[in-house]
Formats: sequence, C-alpha cells, structure tokens
Amino acid sequence: MRTIELTTIAQPVEELLDLAAAEGVLLRLPNGKVFLLTAVTDAAEGEDDFADEVARTRQNAALMQLLRERSQEQTRYSAQQVRERLGLDKP
Repeated sequence: MRTIELTTIAQPVEELLDLAAAEGVLLRLPNGKVFLLTAVTDAAEGEDDFADEVARTRQNAALMQLLRERSQEQTRYSAQQVRERLGLDKP
C-alpha cells in the first residue's frame, strides 16, 4: 500500500474524508470500479485493533450489500480453470 502525504485538501475531498472518518465510504465510479475509503488509526497511536475494524466493516451497509450481490454471481471457476485462463502451470 502506498502512502501519499497531502499538503492541501480540496473541499470535495475533505468532505469525503470526513464521511470516511465517521463510517467509511464506498466509491463507485461510472466505469464500475469500486473503492473503499475508511479511516485507519495511526500506527504510532498504539496497538492494532483488528476486532474493531471487523465490527466497523460489518456495519458498513453499502459494503455488505456489494458483498451480497457479488456472492450471488453464478459464474464460478476452479483453481485449475483459473490457471488455464492465465496460462500458468500447476505449482
């Protein structure tokens, strides 16, 4: 993951960051790409609280809806089919 230090923040971006700090945001682009924007604690603040992050993720209604939709997709590929489609040999 890459870290980008911002020196100035445009108003629309600041509003998105405020929303992300409060509850997380799913950004869906017109081309169908989806991004999750959420606040993380600074590593210097203390220990990682994975359980808290899982709880917050489960409370993200938009993300849970996206996962439900994706789980309903009927197309499934075996590992062998994926290797064949990618042109990879068996490990």
